[in-house]
Amino acid sequence: MFGLDPILLLPAVAVTLFASVVKGAVGFAMPMIMISGLASFLPAEQALAALIVPTLATNLAQALRQGLGAALATLREYRRLLITLCLMVLVSAQAVPVIRQTHLLLILGVPIVVFALSQLAGWQLRFDAHNRARTEVLTGLVAGLFGGMSGIWGPPIIALLISLGVDKRENVRVQGVVYVIGAAMLAVAHLGSGILNGATLPLSFALTLPAMAGLYLGFAVQDRLDAARFRRWTLVVLALTGLNLVRRALTL
Repeated sequence: MFGLDPILLLPAVAVTLFASVVKGAVGFAMPMIMISGLASFLPAEQALAALIVPTLATNLAQALRQGLGAALATLREYRRLLITLCLMVLVSAQAVPVIRQTHLLLILGVPIVVFALSQLAGWQLRFDAHNRARTEVLTGLVAGLFGGMSGIWGPPIIALLISLGVDKRENVRVQGVVYVIGAAMLAVAHLGSGILNGATLPLSFALTLPAMAGLYLGFAVQDRLDAARFRRWTLVVLALTGLNLVRRALTL
């Protein structure tokens, strides 16, 4: 069924539903939860392919939640980040068959944990406004590098937005805009790499329905969080996802 043993479909749906609720609540973490959850009982390449269409659909809904005008304004404001991210995703996705995932996960996971825990401990990182353009480009390079190879590009983007101190609504909208474009580029890239194909696409489409249902449940949670709680829970989720990346690296 959908290119998957029917016994495995229910846990795949459960992982997707949980991941999308978290995404709706804090704006990110869906690919990280899906790849770690699905890869525990599916081949890694099939797990990566399975998250692509649900990620694209939920990011589109998130990007447009405040309307098309707000999304377009975000597109213009963060254009340097987006252009760099897209180019890097296309390039790095081609390395999936040869990259050592242990090294990739450790390089991404350790800095994420350090950043999130230091922020929770009260250390407030702020980028100099005069260096914002350079910071966006560097963030796009890092996020695109890891995004193309693992489907995970959220943590560097979240670190940037938290450091810039953007408010809750803008934070979630920027994530949606960045991620929907990144997800589209990831889909194109993996059509080229062969990860996304006629055998893996049916499952990816099938998981889109529970993903959308979970997203709107998560939106309801997000609407009840004030700015301080939103920021704290975002950092908590970021720390947990970073630790999970390190765990995966050490158990490969």
